[in-house]
Amino acid sequence: SFLQCKNCWKKTFYFPREHPRWGASNTALARWLPPAYEDGISQPKGWNPNFFFNGSQLPLVREVTRKIIHASNEAVTEDNLYSDIIMVWGQYISHDISFTPQSTNRAAFLRGVECKMPCENQKSCFPIKVFANDTLSTGRECMPFYRSSPACGTGDHSILFGNLSTLKPREQINGLTSFLDASTVYGSTPAVENKLRNFTSKEGLLRTNVRYYENDREYLPFVDQVPSPCAQDPNSDEAERIECFMAGDSRSSEVISLTAMHTLWLREHNRLAKALKKLNRHWSSETVYQEARKIVGALHQIITLRDYIPKIIGPEAFNQYLGLYKGYDHRINPTASNVFSTAAFRFGHATIHPIIKRLNAQYQDDPDLPNLHMHEVFFSPWRLIKEGGLDPLLRGILAKSAKLLMQDQIMNEELTERLVVLSNNGSLDLASLNLQRGRDHGLPGYNDWREFCGLPRLETQTDLNTVIANRKVAEKIMELYSNPNNIDVWLGGLAENFLPGARTGPLFACIIGKQMKALREGDRFWWENSHVLTETQRHELRKHSLSRIICDNTGLSEVPPDAFQLGKFPQDFESCDNIPGINLEVWQESNQQGNLRIMYLY
Repeated sequence: SFLQCKNCWKKTFYFPREHPRWGASNTALARWLPPAYEDGISQPKGWNPNFFFNGSQLPLVREVTRKIIHASNEAVTEDNLYSDIIMVWGQYISHDISFTPQSTNRAAFLRGVECKMPCENQKSCFPIKVFANDTLSTGRECMPFYRSSPACGTGDHSILFGNLSTLKPREQINGLTSFLDASTVYGSTPAVENKLRNFTSKEGLLRTNVRYYENDREYLPFVDQVPSPCAQDPNSDEAERIECFMAGDSRSSEVISLTAMHTLWLREHNRLAKALKKLNRHWSSETVYQEARKIVGALHQIITLRDYIPKIIGPEAFNQYLGLYKGYDHRINPTASNVFSTAAFRFGHATIHPIIKRLNAQYQDDPDLPNLHMHEVFFSPWRLIKEGGLDPLLRGILAKSAKLLMQDQIMNEELTERLVVLSNNGSLDLASLNLQRGRDHGLPGYNDWREFCGLPRLETQTDLNTVIANRKVAEKIMELYSNPNNIDVWLGGLAENFLPGARTGPLFACIIGKQMKALREGDRFWWENSHVLTETQRHELRKHSLSRIICDNTGLSEVPPDAFQLGKFPQDFESCDNIPGINLEVWQESNQQGNLRIMYLY
């Protein structure tokens, strides 16, 4: 990151940077505990079938899914406090913080065979074994699994870099900037950012779709490389293709609710930029763009830390791990940690409802827009453009419950049996992929992380029963893993009893809380840092909310005051006229030589 200052207030300010690569894109995820590989360097737990842990073999991940995690689509307990948009925000923000690229050489090194073909571990392939009577088998003995790319000079790559005497354990890469910096909107590299910008505009705008609009409101542009791999409307011909969308993060077309969130923020940037240009006609396009971007970044931080995280980890854990903001601390490393991105923040997968609802202006079911199962909206941007746009979808996720994580209903079959990804033709199992990814990344076991967080280690079935109220689930976990030390951290964290007022147990609350504190305190450009915005600007930003952003950028005229809080329509909804927002006049300069600070984040 670097800072450019134009007529800064009274004096130029400068933040010394001892660690310029902290939080930067394409650097290794942070290790909060040493990795746990079978060979100490690279081989994940479960790589060698004859390897024993605490006297027993690890269970196959698909077996864990089938016996503990899987629940039918009908087995859904609805969250009576929070709406489905809380799940969408979690997914969206996770895509702002981390993305771990998979092995670039997608063919196995030894034989040049695709990971989809053999069912044996080969360098970059770590296939997930399935059972003969498994619904996912369809003649296959395994599901393909590509290992995450190693960071340069780590794992087996140490040899390539001449580190024969000091082999470094395998580390994984974060392809994004770790910071909460709206990289979902602007990208994590200058090259991506430049593709997203509209340089012909004098208003500092982002590019929009040139073919489709929703009642004059913008959609994301399509990707440049066509035909793209996104699904198509089966009732349309090839000439009417709807390509994957292009946004700051490459996963924006994964599910339509996520696409809707990306689209909201595209519209918000352009709305802010146009308004700022009207207030400051002398501003260059670059100045307008950077100031709008600074506001959008601040709003991402505010909504996440003020409105989202306290609901997830609970008020006690929030006070314990974050507390009040005390300013930028150059000693704190903001880099996303491996355990946060690979395990703890994937708690949200257990809150995904298997059904997508789209509602009309009265928040009633729309006969023209029937309910969809989750597998029908994977990589299907055509459903947004051809089936009503953002408005009915947003009404659905605002007015309908999120799925409540229950110990005996962790993940529904839409995700354990019907997951669709672009790199694979068949269906996959998200739970097994998560467990295998944790092993691929060398994450230590559940008990090691409990100890890291100052929580007591669990040694017996009786101990496990104290943190998992559902006895049957606790017994199944012990039956499969034999020893609590062997439990995969993602499963152990998910299965814990919730903290009061939280949607996570003590372990994940600790990891998420510590990560959020690092992202806040270790960010020189955090919105509350006194050098970033004026006090009057910060005062205005505090008024804004996700509900206001929906009001300003969609056709919705009534919203819940807190978008994440579940309410009944109409009694718990407010007119958009009564939802407070920013007064942008505090960004107006009194003269053309006004004091302005522009921040470039690369």
